[in-house]
Amino acid sequence: MMAQYLAVKRQHPECLLFYRMGDFYELFFDDARQAAEALDITLTRRGQHKGEEIPMAGVPVHAAEAYLSRLIREGFKVAICEQMEDPASAKKRGGHKALVKREVVRLVTPGTLTEDELLDARRHNYLTAVAEVGGALGLAWVDVSTGDLQAQPAAAEGLPAALARLNPGELLVSERLLARPEIKQALQPWQALLTPLPGSRFDSQNARKRLEDAFEVQALEAFGAFTRGETAAAGALVDYVALTQKGALPYLRPPRRLAEGAVMEIDQATRRNLELTHALSGGRQGTLLATIDRTVTGPGARLLSQRLSAPLTDTAEIARRLDGVQALADAPATRGELRQRLKHTPDVERALSRLTVGRGGPRDLAALRDGLTQAAGIRGVLSQAFETGASGVAGAPELLTRAAGELGDHAALTDRLAQALAPDLPTLARDGGVIAQGFAPELDEQRKLRDESRRLIANLQATYQQQTGLSALKIRHNQVLGYYVEVTPRQAEQLPADGPFIHRQTLANAVRYTTTELADLEQRIAQAGDRALAIEQQLFQELVAAATAEAREIDRAARALAEIDVASALAELADEQRWTRPKVTDDTRFAVDQGRHPVVEAALRKQDEGPFVANDCDLSDDSRLWLVTGPNMAGKSTFLRQNALIAVLAQMGSFVPADRAELGVVDRLFSRVGAADDLARGRSTFMVEMVEAAAILNQAGPRALVILDEIGRGTATFDGLSLAWACVEHLHDMNRCRGLFATHYHELTSLQGRLSALACHTMRVKEWQDEVVFLHEVAPGAADRSYGIHVARLAGMPDAAIRRAEEVLETLEKGEQAGTLQRLADDLPLFAAMAEKTQPAAKQAEGHGPSAVEQRLAEVNPDELTPKQALELVYELRGLAGGS
Repeated sequence: MMAQYLAVKRQHPECLLFYRMGDFYELFFDDARQAAEALDITLTRRGQHKGEEIPMAGVPVHAAEAYLSRLIREGFKVAICEQMEDPASAKKRGGHKALVKREVVRLVTPGTLTEDELLDARRHNYLTAVAEVGGALGLAWVDVSTGDLQAQPAAAEGLPAALARLNPGELLVSERLLARPEIKQALQPWQALLTPLPGSRFDSQNARKRLEDAFEVQALEAFGAFTRGETAAAGALVDYVALTQKGALPYLRPPRRLAEGAVMEIDQATRRNLELTHALSGGRQGTLLATIDRTVTGPGARLLSQRLSAPLTDTAEIARRLDGVQALADAPATRGELRQRLKHTPDVERALSRLTVGRGGPRDLAALRDGLTQAAGIRGVLSQAFETGASGVAGAPELLTRAAGELGDHAALTDRLAQALAPDLPTLARDGGVIAQGFAPELDEQRKLRDESRRLIANLQATYQQQTGLSALKIRHNQVLGYYVEVTPRQAEQLPADGPFIHRQTLANAVRYTTTELADLEQRIAQAGDRALAIEQQLFQELVAAATAEAREIDRAARALAEIDVASALAELADEQRWTRPKVTDDTRFAVDQGRHPVVEAALRKQDEGPFVANDCDLSDDSRLWLVTGPNMAGKSTFLRQNALIAVLAQMGSFVPADRAELGVVDRLFSRVGAADDLARGRSTFMVEMVEAAAILNQAGPRALVILDEIGRGTATFDGLSLAWACVEHLHDMNRCRGLFATHYHELTSLQGRLSALACHTMRVKEWQDEVVFLHEVAPGAADRSYGIHVARLAGMPDAAIRRAEEVLETLEKGEQAGTLQRLADDLPLFAAMAEKTQPAAKQAEGHGPSAVEQRLAEVNPDELTPKQALELVYELRGLAGGS
């Protein structure tokens, strides 16, 4: 057995080997050690190898998916090695010591998962590949659980942004390509997800042939004009999927090509700063996606996430999406009925994928039945609403018309599944109980025989009890003995010696027998049960074949359901939050009236902390770059972010949180907001800031939108001011992009006179009785100061430090130079301030003699005071000190 294990392990050295032994998957040697640590399971020993004990760990087969999920999250790959025959068959083939045949039936990797238990229902899990042919890079990605396959051209400098958009679960790269320093550097953030493969896996000619075979076409050009690099990457994906699934290729949609510039490019830093789909703190809560998600199906949620990650640049397609949202926003009754039906629609996409790869179960067939049934109802709702005008909406938007057509007619399949499938389905077909009563007469006959035989067992037990007079006699069953008669040892003495009972087994508390009649009956039951299960398995496979024969049509319906879910969800959001339809154009305008930050507004509403203060933003040609000044806590960062998020929402095809929005298409979005270090790569906070700023200045063009917050704050004052100054000039003169630049360097406002398209704006504040009120309003002009000391006081900084800061600020604002600064540094300011706080009387006494309080205290002898006199003295001293 260990020889067999080691032979299999040699074929899959990069995987943990789940080696099937009965009801357990066992792991040995280093695999066992790693799994025991990762899963917190017991590490045991079994046998010896080369004179040393063999480490061993195992997990139950019935609970394997939960353990697999944990291992995949830890970054492991797992090879599943199954028993290909039962021990009885092995004995017939080779005698008592024959070894059960075992084979690896699947490689489980992070990018090739299909099981619901291992996947997030609301996000895609992309297997991604990067290839290079003739000096040109190609990028391709596939979600194995849904069959979505796409490709695009790429460049080394654009790879990080593309991968950040996809957020892959696993990344395939050729070993040769990975040896190139610029590629290795670009892929560094995804180092843990890399799966290096031999260069031969990325051969473009072989890849083309693989793709043509997989999609049964003579020429790949039928699907688009793919570059050789894109073809190589897509072919490597198909090859890897077939490899991990051991030849059982799941249903894949024909490859689609994403043209260069088709979506808004958003780099990894910007996605992180804006918290589009992942929060800075980790997880989904607090993200833009979590705030806008009103979808009610898994496929709809995945499509919404995909669109938010890749906003379009094609104004015509954006308008088509907005038309669909508009139609459903204006038809609340239709929208409500659609959403009610969608809530009862299972995940058809993933059920279909599992069935086509041979891992589907009865419940996946039920998912197709229920999903396609709902699709028919949804098609009827759309037809009635938009073709007859029942909803009051004039005409049918193209998006909904197209989706209704793609829902198709699947009545024959759904009727067959409805008749065939039992009401209460098992997880696995091999457990039986899949086919409904009355669907197959032959199956019903075998079930009747099986169930009748079981009733005969009960009758036989009653007969034996009557014959022996032993009411405690039972007929039981186990996997080893089958059916047997069981009595206690004392009762066994009462059984007649010449009776029908044949001794089988004696235990401490029981004696077991069989009879010829019981053995015959057991054989009949086993045969009937086996025949019934075999018929069920055959019928199940026929149903699977019938479903997978319509895979392409079912997949189109599934995509249409997701499209309708997203449109209705965005319409629900727009109606609920009073969002408006944006106008997206091909020019460079950017005009937002009364815009709001969707995430902050939602948080304020949830906490009942009052309304969000809306603000305008007009980045017209003569004011395309705004310089925003104002104090901390006044809302500069929120204002910057909200305008970037409005652009993202508009171009993904959503209404936006504003009274009006007219936006020229943004082809690239850049954000440099917040402070973070990257210690793993040896980068300080300031270095990260400069790297991100450099990327913006090097890549932003006239159609880009840039938001920058506090450039230069991580270094010396004059260095920071100089860098911020240079950035503003570069954005204005060289990049010529639309932008919002927030800063505390008020000196930058002097640039307004020289830079024609620079406009100064400030966050308004109001001072009242030595207090500062942040109004969160943006107004033309510049801030006169930052109110940083006021914010420090709100944060709870000690009074001594606050007073000292005010003193230093006053001196610095007078413009006094090095001598004064040195004097400020030399006079031990904190000690002086503390002395002022703790010894006010001494300071007051300097040059004025003892105070009245001190004179009165000098006259007092504490030892002579009664309690009443002491209390009176306290009031007297308080009066002398000026108290009331």
